[in-house]
Amino acid sequence: MDVVAERVAALREERLDHRFKGLPPDAAGLTVGELAAQRRTLTDGGFTTPLLVLSAEALDHNLGVLEHWTEERGLAFAPHGKTSMAPQLFARQLERGAWGITVAVPHQVRVCRAFGVPRIFLANELVDAAALRWIGAELDADPGFEFVAYVDSVRGVQLMQDALAAAGVRRRLDVVVELGAGDGARTGARTEADCADVAAAVAAAGQLRLVGVAGYEAEVPDAGPEPVRAWLRRLVALAAELDRGGAFGGAEQIIVSAGGSAWFDAVADVFAGIGGMSRPVLPLLRSGAYVTHDDAHYARVTPFTRVPGRLEPAFRLWAQVVSRPEPGQAFLNAGKRDVPYDLGLPAPVAVRSAAGLRPAPAGLVVGRLSDQHAWLSVPPDDLIEVGDLVCLGLSHPCTTFEKWPLIPVATADGTITDYIRTFF
Repeated sequence: MDVVAERVAALREERLDHRFKGLPPDAAGLTVGELAAQRRTLTDGGFTTPLLVLSAEALDHNLGVLEHWTEERGLAFAPHGKTSMAPQLFARQLERGAWGITVAVPHQVRVCRAFGVPRIFLANELVDAAALRWIGAELDADPGFEFVAYVDSVRGVQLMQDALAAAGVRRRLDVVVELGAGDGARTGARTEADCADVAAAVAAAGQLRLVGVAGYEAEVPDAGPEPVRAWLRRLVALAAELDRGGAFGGAEQIIVSAGGSAWFDAVADVFAGIGGMSRPVLPLLRSGAYVTHDDAHYARVTPFTRVPGRLEPAFRLWAQVVSRPEPGQAFLNAGKRDVPYDLGLPAPVAVRSAAGLRPAPAGLVVGRLSDQHAWLSVPPDDLIEVGDLVCLGLSHPCTTFEKWPLIPVATADGTITDYIRTFF
């Protein structure tokens, strides 16, 4: 058993208690593994509401889709771990051929390292001296650990150099120049000339090694198929220009990286045209939201609305009707603490009452969220009543995962087979 699998398996020994919402009260004191072995069901397993559930079948489907999609197009894949912050899912992604795991901040690097992830891509600038000292120590202690971070300024390069040199770090830290997506976009050097200045600063910094270029195409102003592809062509051209100038002289390969969950088709198209360079090129995709997909935002923006393929929404949240004070109004016991709302409100997909399960009627709508309540508009003639359960479809995987430290995984018949631990 490799290190990642061994450390992930140890999560099954964690004892259950009040920290984990939605779990059966009578499971307190059991280990996660013991509860999973009981194979309780959603309907009669003693779970409380609200309860977030992850579909075993949809999860497996989505993992397989991007595994095969990237493999067929010759792309390396470092799925963004910030989406789930779930080492069990990192392990499954690595088992399915992922090159490594992408993260965004030093805390997420620490979580990955705690579970033995051997290759980490930090898709962000890193100028925190304490974090640099720790990462440098990790590199020195483990020759097999590979780490790459963004740089986008000469000042940032100097801060990295100073922190690593002061700590006496022996291994050089690998960096990629981030090309910004345009004026008003997020991070990244704005022009190719700026990128060349950053690359020159890296060359002069003894603690750093330039290994490629990267960026995030979804930040392109007025993003659309052609503006996104035009920026991606700039990214590829930047890599070629820096290579001609000898900027990657210390690298074994040249990383060219992009790719969120909205434009990975464009990334594949443009990266397929990368020409020959002085050393092998690693075209690296970093999409993360695919792992659970969703019912709204990513359902609208996924490339699979344009190219063949399909992802499935893997999350469902069950909440209970606790009040129906007016004919057209009901309240569920799930709110902002339980469901995402930054990219759209949850939407009812089903209702379970004493009469059984039925599809949610068109007029059943979540119009507002309080901290612990969902405001549910109800068609006047609908028979939903206090005590019924409502199944909600969700929008935005990242802010779903972060609200739930332990998430049951259920098969299509409602049997709970596993629990996913998150670390936010």
